[in-house]
Amino acid sequence: MTALTPHPHPSTQGLTPYPVGLLLSGRRVVVIGGGQVAQRRLPALIASGAEIHLISPATTPAVSAMADAGELTWHRRPYADGDLADTWYALVATDDPEVNTAVSAEAERLRVFCSRSDDAAAATAWTPASGHDAGATVAVLTGDPRHSAALRDSIVAGLRDGSLAARQYRARGAGVALVGGGPGDPDLITVRGRRLLADADVVVADRLAPRELLAELPPHVEVIDASKIPYGRYMAQEAINQTLIDHAKAGKFVVRLKGGDPYVFGRGGEELLACLDAGVPVTVVPGISSSISVPAAAGIPVTHRGLTHEFTVISGHVGPGERSLTNWQAVAGMTGTLVLLMAVDKIAAIAAELISHGRDGSTPVAVVQEGTTAAQRRIDATLATIGETVRTEGIKPPAVIVIGDVVNILGE
Repeated sequence: MTALTPHPHPSTQGLTPYPVGLLLSGRRVVVIGGGQVAQRRLPALIASGAEIHLISPATTPAVSAMADAGELTWHRRPYADGDLADTWYALVATDDPEVNTAVSAEAERLRVFCSRSDDAAAATAWTPASGHDAGATVAVLTGDPRHSAALRDSIVAGLRDGSLAARQYRARGAGVALVGGGPGDPDLITVRGRRLLADADVVVADRLAPRELLAELPPHVEVIDASKIPYGRYMAQEAINQTLIDHAKAGKFVVRLKGGDPYVFGRGGEELLACLDAGVPVTVVPGISSSISVPAAAGIPVTHRGLTHEFTVISGHVGPGERSLTNWQAVAGMTGTLVLLMAVDKIAAIAAELISHGRDGSTPVAVVQEGTTAAQRRIDATLATIGETVRTEGIKPPAVIVIGDVVNILGE
């Protein structure tokens, strides 16, 4: 835990807190008040495993939901002297100064540390602005909650994006992490994915993985190109599997950085099974799939109330009449949104198949090329014209194709 104490609030001038982390699991904690302050403080107390008793005649809906879920015990009444008996820690969060003072007095009498949301100078404990990253808790105490929160946010952001580096020991052993890098914009990788990438000894990267993230890697990290270019050069899947296994068995921590989500047409399942069969531990980090994020970036919600109750994601790399496993007749009969991935080369045949099974040729279609990147481009057509439009517009992969009335949602 890190604690900082610069620039105290005037009311706390001269008070120097002693930073400590309380282990509250299974211990009685009393919270007085059920408003917005309690709502913000309760999740951390719940995560600590504390036995929480909340005393308040009323609460916010969110706090009530915590009680309904059994995460705390809600006593639906005002505070009464004696409520802090057998308590390890108390949090006072009401808007009544007299109640807050009375709770503080009982806490002082029973030697229970007590935090007050209304008057830090009258409290015996301060609640820090805290954040978490990679198993570390960052706690900032300044005596001014707003200043504490601002410092906390800066520190945690720096740890997460790598601009604040404080790694002093090897945090991870050998193994493989299958990391979904998202649709292309480097800001759309998950926090956990970025953290694991910063720990990597070896990165095996897809062509669609966010390229900017590779430029941020330290010089000692080995980057292996595992691109699969449509109808061009590629690294065979078996070779990728073996590369992951070999480097992990050599004692390296390997990140398999993939575009989108590892399990959405990303062959993540194959790589997982290959590693597990070889005795290599695997961590899977979901990514934001291009099937929903790319349409969203182009102004298309894949679902919309009153318009569609479903959306279907289909791989179009194998077209109708080939070895496709898709039941195109059933797909044509659906009324919801269709999202096609890897379908640029097959879209004319797919559109014709859908129309032949009854899908209206006037159904709106949008193609979003290089979605979420600076090169993003969108073209619109109908199911009857999309094949020719893609050809004449020179659309190339990667592109996501959306079929359905949601395409025109912004034009309504």
